[in-house]
Amino acid sequence: MKIKEILSVLEEMAPLAYAEDFDNVGLLVGDANAEATGVLVCHDALESVIDEAVAKNCNLVVCFHPILFSGLKKITGKNYVERAVIKAIKNDVAIYAVHTALDNHQQGVNKIFCDALGLLNTKILVPKQHFIQKLVTYTIPENVEQLRNALFDAGAGKIGNYEDCSFNSKGIGTYMGNENSNPEIGERFEFVEADEIKIEVTFEKYLQSKILKALFSNHVYEEVAYEIYDLQNAHQNIGLGMIGELEVPMSESDFLKMVKDKMQTGSIRHSQFLNKPIQKVAVLGGSGSFAIKNAISSDADAFLTADLKYHQFYEAENRLLLADIGHFESERFTKNYIVDYLTKKISNFAIILSEENTNPVKYF
Repeated sequence: MKIKEILSVLEEMAPLAYAEDFDNVGLLVGDANAEATGVLVCHDALESVIDEAVAKNCNLVVCFHPILFSGLKKITGKNYVERAVIKAIKNDVAIYAVHTALDNHQQGVNKIFCDALGLLNTKILVPKQHFIQKLVTYTIPENVEQLRNALFDAGAGKIGNYEDCSFNSKGIGTYMGNENSNPEIGERFEFVEADEIKIEVTFEKYLQSKILKALFSNHVYEEVAYEIYDLQNAHQNIGLGMIGELEVPMSESDFLKMVKDKMQTGSIRHSQFLNKPIQKVAVLGGSGSFAIKNAISSDADAFLTADLKYHQFYEAENRLLLADIGHFESERFTKNYIVDYLTKKISNFAIILSEENTNPVKYF
């Protein structure tokens, strides 16, 4: 198996198009065409992890956090990033990062977080904006079923829990071809009025080239009339953070004790208690201070995230319990999820969970 075949599976798990614009995901180091010997899955691709990969005969390291986040102008080994990259290159080890591509996925980081806490009825906390487009096209009735099905197969027409969604309306199309035309209906220089069906479908914008290929390949007209629009609708199934409910309300102290136990954190920093039960809980793995207002507007009783600064605890505004459980801790089960996913998809290949604890934060 080549490394690129494994990368295809990883992109099914976490499409790179789901990643935030600021992020650096995908293959960061290595040759995708190389033969794969094994996969080591980790949280951070540090130098010690590359050593572990070499020792375990794994030439692909799949990490959650990208070891290369901003550009390198020199690679001299003067810091932990450069040393990890040098060691990977010397030992022909490829590095692939998923990060916010998995953060934004409906089954990704924050669903894993919710499942660890036993939250029910989960939904996205901060739906992704500017990610949906609409295709409008027109064809003759005899071509509708073939064309519509091809668009569905290419990924169009998925809305929440539904697929094969479209709107179709009847109308009259007109045209007249010139001397270079080859019309499906009518002749050159003939004014034609034809019964047509207008087809409207929505799709995730990264699929646009695939959608257009299906359109042109399955449309009967020589010249295909179509329009593509950017929609203002937020994508309710892709985005950062998640909100759900505890089966039974808990006191604030009991809730934090449960979180500390389930997420295996050394300590929890939190805003003042409001002396009200906790049932509706928002979570955002990693640095999530930007979503405090989203948690409040969603009527969450508590918001769990990481990397909160002093003044950000004031932003709880006595509306909810705000808790910083630690960056690594909030994402700690992500690598287990990746291992389980790859093992199910590639059952006859070595997929290994790293034994290295790469959490840089220690508790006294």
